[in-house]
Amino acid sequence: MLHRLPLAGRTKYEIMKKYYLTLFLTLLINISYSQESKKDYAEAFKLVEVWLEAQKDFDQLPGLSAIVIDDQEVLWSGAVGLSNVEKNIEAESTTLYSICSISKLFTSIAIMQLYDKGKLRLDDRVGDILPAYRIEQKYAESGPITIRSLLTHSSGLPREAAYPYWTGPDFPFPSKEQIDSKLSKQETLYPASTYFQYSNLALTLLGEIVEELSGVSYDEYVRKKILDPLGLSDTRAELPKELYGKELAIGYSAMARIGKREKVNFFQANGITPAAGFSSSVYDLGKFASWQFRLRDSTITEILKPSTIKYMQQVHWTNPDWKITWGLGFVVYKGSNGNTWVGHGGSCPGYRSTLQIDLKSKRAFSVMINANGTDPGKYVNGIKGIINKVKIFKKEISSEGKRDLQEFVGYYSSMPWWGEVFISTWDGKLVTLGLPSEKPGDSMIFYKHIEGDTFRRIRKDNELGETLVFERDKNGDIIQYKSHGNYSKKINR
Repeated sequence: MLHRLPLAGRTKYEIMKKYYLTLFLTLLINISYSQESKKDYAEAFKLVEVWLEAQKDFDQLPGLSAIVIDDQEVLWSGAVGLSNVEKNIEAESTTLYSICSISKLFTSIAIMQLYDKGKLRLDDRVGDILPAYRIEQKYAESGPITIRSLLTHSSGLPREAAYPYWTGPDFPFPSKEQIDSKLSKQETLYPASTYFQYSNLALTLLGEIVEELSGVSYDEYVRKKILDPLGLSDTRAELPKELYGKELAIGYSAMARIGKREKVNFFQANGITPAAGFSSSVYDLGKFASWQFRLRDSTITEILKPSTIKYMQQVHWTNPDWKITWGLGFVVYKGSNGNTWVGHGGSCPGYRSTLQIDLKSKRAFSVMINANGTDPGKYVNGIKGIINKVKIFKKEISSEGKRDLQEFVGYYSSMPWWGEVFISTWDGKLVTLGLPSEKPGDSMIFYKHIEGDTFRRIRKDNELGETLVFERDKNGDIIQYKSHGNYSKKINR
């Protein structure tokens, strides 16, 4: 019989031995629980890759790169298509793109570093800090134009500097000196803090404030104070011309009526860099998102104080129509899952990009496309729609007797009604996905194996519906399936 000693009568060794045994068992239970309750996304991301490849073809995209971040880990990354159509160079998750207005996030962080150091206040008047600021205030009743109002696009300033730099084919972005030389000829559009007016000029001026208060160039400040410390080695305050057409994707136009995209001329944002001049990869923006999750959970300053990043990602401006909410540099909005999301999008000559961050789930998404007239947010929503179908994965004790469904996987023709149907495995079941699909998560249909080559649809109420029956040739290979009495033939891709 095991006799339990009272605590006072036990040796220090016995007490510590019991403590470590208890700790070990607790850890073992937690690890076991974690392994059994974690989600297995392998089949979901197989479907994501199939969907992106199909959408690339149906939407006639040159190339697309994407990443999904789960806190400090890359849950998945991938790419489809070409970064350089003329030289047939494939896009990768490390391919560089212009990220255009996502540049504003780095400028905003630079400003908030200066805020942390006490070098500026958010309610400081821009004219008191920046000597070059000479824009006419058209409205006598207006309140002051402040650092905060520039960060939230509520300053009333014009959207652009006084140059036609969004005009092709050469996109004549002005220098800082050229921008400053025409500020006195520009005027406000609205009284300050009245309406949301997205402004590249506002973020450009914030970049000039970074230079004014730090005493170094904007590029040098961002590189030394933000990019290098975070290890963002593929993020630059420029488009690296020496990498253009190689690591840096070539940009292409929106789709013309004749069904073609034209190559867009190379550009540099020059003086507009703080608002639109950066290049990066989805992989680097994934690391950038992980830093934000890490900082929000910390009590230690890393680039910014933890309290500062949280402050930036709160709503600081709500438009009178209640449809636009903005933080300090970040767009802040409620997602379809009810969580608070932050991030930014980008659109420059030949490129579209997005970074979307779910603060509660610590999940982030980035998509970059080397073409205009596209919506990277559509592809983020598609990826989310597919992976949201994944349920908690419970490790099975034995897989004995479980049917291998791989032979049913493949593309099937549903012409003329639809482009294709892809059938894949999903947690011991089959799933069909019509291609193309704007909302793939909504178009996924699951089927339970009944016997042999027969499956039945799993309804939303978990009851079984109609059958899906596969047929084989004389060699035993799957050649088609029958649904509702009609056939779809298997095709090779």
